[in-house]
Amino acid sequence: MAGDLGLFGPESITWRVHADPILLISAPRALLLQALHPRAIAGVMQNSDFKRDPWGRLQRTITYVATVVYGTTAQAEAAGRHVRAIHAAMTAVDPATGERFRADEPELLRWVHVTEVDSFVTTAQRAGLGLTADEVDRYYTEQRRAAALVGLDPESVPGTAAEVAEYYAATRPQLATTPGAMEVLRFLVSPPMPYGLGLTPVRFAWWSFSALGVSLLPRWARRLYLLPGLPTTDLSATASAYALRHAMRALPRRVFEGPLYRSAMARAERSVARADAPRPRSATARGDWLTG
Repeated sequence: MAGDLGLFGPESITWRVHADPILLISAPRALLLQALHPRAIAGVMQNSDFKRDPWGRLQRTITYVATVVYGTTAQAEAAGRHVRAIHAAMTAVDPATGERFRADEPELLRWVHVTEVDSFVTTAQRAGLGLTADEVDRYYTEQRRAAALVGLDPESVPGTAAEVAEYYAATRPQLATTPGAMEVLRFLVSPPMPYGLGLTPVRFAWWSFSALGVSLLPRWARRLYLLPGLPTTDLSATASAYALRHAMRALPRRVFEGPLYRSAMARAERSVARADAPRPRSATARGDWLTG
């Protein structure tokens, strides 16, 4: 395990994107996109405890993503098995048709995967990470490895920005502003604060955080939530994300570095050190002849 750099490694675009703390604001964007799929939100509303334990659920999601990105191969695969087992045990009822469906239907897994990785890389780009078009495509292609962990056929998952755009265009007719989606929006804007922080500046900081996440949604998604879909909102959100990223970069890195990240960096450093170390010469090259 000491030399195992996991599914991606230091040369990947994935490590570069996920090392930036600005990705924290991608969470509201991803959740609100996911909630627009009627079956996806039905599965959440009928199975999830997100309203009773929103911060615990958020922490578990962050830990899962960090494990997939920075964990060893064994850790990532174990996390994937755990998620697949949870999904396999879940069913829900489609409120429109009355049909019972499984939470691990490929269509639903694909929607959650695409909205998540799109939110990660889009947020990073709009905040000024500066990826080229080829690097964005490489990110989507790399993330097919994460899709495989939850049970998807990697080839069935969009692997470039153009394929993601095509996927959204094909899926949008299925999306709707259901009561569940609006409930997620209301809850996201004003969730219960942990540790008695409800009447403190933390609440105002969260409002700003969630508002920025909402503003980073695509225009068509904001319109579905009955929110402004104007280009000026895009410009304002991009400027805010850029300013926030640079403010966060002024803080010490250790504030945002978790144990999985630090462990991955240590393994990468050891791997580089081993690669740079001079190889011992053979006994013949040293002249260490064996005699009887």
